[in-house]
Amino acid sequence: MRKLAIFFAMVCGLFIATQPARAVSISVDLSSQRINVTSAAGETYNWPISSGRAGFGTPHGSYRPTSLQRMHYSRKYHMSPMPYSIFFHGGYAIHGTYSTAQLGHPASHGCVRLLPANAAQLFAMVQKEGARISITGTLPGGSQYASAHRHRTHHHTMLASHHHHHSHALAYAPTRHGKSLKQWMKNPASPN
Repeated sequence: MRKLAIFFAMVCGLFIATQPARAVSISVDLSSQRINVTSAAGETYNWPISSGRAGFGTPHGSYRPTSLQRMHYSRKYHMSPMPYSIFFHGGYAIHGTYSTAQLGHPASHGCVRLLPANAAQLFAMVQKEGARISITGTLPGGSQYASAHRHRTHHHTMLASHHHHHSHALAYAPTRHGKSLKQWMKNPASPN
């Protein structure tokens, strides 16, 4: 009987030791511009955010962190600092911002921005415990990621078309000013 009790205790101990640790639960609500965080220990936090503004939506869905960077500089957006970055979907991240006056309102290019102190606290929790990230809701005013993405794609297509139309070197040369292109190239400032 005693051997059975010891065996049972060992099996229970092994089972408990192999259970996966609970991860941090991160819920981003685009409608309220808030993030709800529950640590693996059950501590809860509710902080204001800035998500993607119209035309630069924050993607909806469920994610896991793909990389953590204590300080990242966005090459896409003029080397903007992104302290305590938790990347979750391509170039999208949850990170600190120095534009704290914008928190509570959509203002980013798609990332989820936090106060730097909150971002540092979240970064430390995720670094230690991992995370599950959920992003739901719509931007205040009803804009959704899909429509914002379509608008941005259309805008970029229009810009590319516009730039393509004027892309060759002499596209700015006047077409009807009474002089030939050769004359204009010799003296572009002259009216005729």
